[in-house]
Amino acid sequence: MQERQWITARRSELDALAEELAKELQEIQVERDELAIAERVLNRLAEQAQADAEAVAPVSAKVAGRAVLLIPHRSDAADEGALPGDYRKILAIVREADGPVQVRAVGERLGLDASVRGKLEPLRAKMTKLADRGWLHKRPDGRFTARS
Repeated sequence: MQERQWITARRSELDALAEELAKELQEIQVERDELAIAERVLNRLAEQAQADAEAVAPVSAKVAGRAVLLIPHRSDAADEGALPGDYRKILAIVREADGPVQVRAVGERLGLDASVRGKLEPLRAKMTKLADRGWLHKRPDGRFTARS
């Protein structure tokens, strides 16, 4: 009879241990899920930081063995013909405007889906690059005007 009591007691101990381990496993899974989300957020932030750094960094190429900016400073270029075509289009749209323009308005003129913010970010980076190089003026309110 003692063996049966021992078996019953041991089974009860193991059931309690199994229940405790199941609870711990569930807590571990919740924490792992949270870590996976945190990792995705960090990856997105790192990608965005890299994109921002690339947008700010001057883009250069080799011409006749010398490094030149693909988007030259306004003072270094004879005219806007030195700019790539998409940058010339942006510059023309801003010049045609009656006053300061928002990125959204330029995006709409270029046929971009302006209702999706992510579609406008590459355009914003290009316009900021033009402002950094002296082709446009970026106002404190985020709108752009053409330089005279």
